[in-house]
Amino acid sequence: MTRDQTRQGTQMQALLGLKLPPVAIAFRDSAPAGVSRIEAPTPAGCGYWRLAAEGRVFYTEASDHYTCPVGAHTHGVDLPEAVAKELQGLVKTMVGLQYIKMEEIPLIPRRQGAFGLAVYAPLAQAPFEPDLVLVRGTVKQLMLLAEAAQGAGVAGGGATMGRPTCAVLPEALQSGRTATSFGCIGNRVYTGLGDDEGYYAIPGSKVSDVVEKLAVIVEANRQLETFHRSRQTTST
Repeated sequence: MTRDQTRQGTQMQALLGLKLPPVAIAFRDSAPAGVSRIEAPTPAGCGYWRLAAEGRVFYTEASDHYTCPVGAHTHGVDLPEAVAKELQGLVKTMVGLQYIKMEEIPLIPRRQGAFGLAVYAPLAQAPFEPDLVLVRGTVKQLMLLAEAAQGAGVAGGGATMGRPTCAVLPEALQSGRTATSFGCIGNRVYTGLGDDEGYYAIPGSKVSDVVEKLAVIVEANRQLETFHRSRQTTST
């Protein structure tokens, strides 16, 4: 890990009051020295986010994502025939439930390039340079992050994303800008995401800019809250 990453991870968590630390994610051809493969696959790819937020440092191979055909698709994992059929069946079910339209499928962001392995860790403990940093937080916490990203000139211009949650990763990765997700029902089940929580994805190269601006934004919001509350009291 670098001193900057440790500082960025701890500062971001402290400034926002995050319940869980920001998670660093990287896509690599080989694992960083000293990092072990996950012992067993999780039912969904977003389950790895939860494990990293709990303090685990590990990597996954392509087969560790076969249990989640949708997540494998968004991560750019080439699926074996049996898993590809499972994905097709899942899509048909979702379409039948009117959860998604068939024409929306090609529009779901997908990571480009061959998948070697994915590495996960809390940002402050990551022994690698992250391609992405994923923050899980409340609406207010994500508001502050979005304002910081906007102030740093790296905020994405797209709408807040919904299903599937894992698409927020390729969206941020390939746009080079931040991306927000409300989460989806699958993610909420597998990660325990609260009703008032969502995700904010930051390209790894932009994290320092966002954190630098975040301290200013948090203090500005503190002072503005005092001003607005005082004004509200006066008006009543």
